[in-house]
Amino acid sequence: MVARVLPMFPLGTVLVPRARLPLHIFEPRYTTMLRVCMDSDREFGTVLIERGSEVGGGDTRFNVGTIARIAEASELPDGRWVVEVVGAERVRVVQWLPDDPYPRAEVEVIDEIEPGPSSADLRAQVEERLRHLFALLAERAGHDSAPDIALDGDARVAAYQVMALPLVGDLDTYQLLELSASEDRLARLIEILDGAVEIARRRSGDT
Repeated sequence: MVARVLPMFPLGTVLVPRARLPLHIFEPRYTTMLRVCMDSDREFGTVLIERGSEVGGGDTRFNVGTIARIAEASELPDGRWVVEVVGAERVRVVQWLPDDPYPRAEVEVIDEIEPGPSSADLRAQVEERLRHLFALLAERAGHDSAPDIALDGDARVAAYQVMALPLVGDLDTYQLLELSASEDRLARLIEILDGAVEIARRRSGDT
């Protein structure tokens, strides 16, 4: 597996492959990083911060993340940037390099595993639970109908779609990102959604 050096942007959230994420970049080292990216391949790496803050350095970072591809970028008059990125391949950090002038790391792309025979059934179970959860949430909010849910037919894409929803917390999303098999991701999502359904039921019973 071939490693490459990427500029890195540690975040307080997880960028999921195929998902879009808006970013407001204002710290000088990251505005410098963004200008370099815009002049090259418009890509940088993202990882979730384990401890610390996005601003000022001194953070502790997880080592599995996602390549961010810059889809849109606008520089404001004061030097800040408003950016929208799309998650691409998952990567594993092989070695962190000095943060000079911005964080960089040597990374390897993590290969995806082809979905197995059970992935279609697991995907259907995830979709069913998601519809049930959204129906409960709509009922609690007093809405007549819930949003229509239709996950992608590809189990890998479907798992990423659910991971990108705000229903899944950052640590759960990170643990899902570490997994390479769609079946493992979907099975874990079923557990997470079952827990969310149970909480929604209890709250509905309180009203």
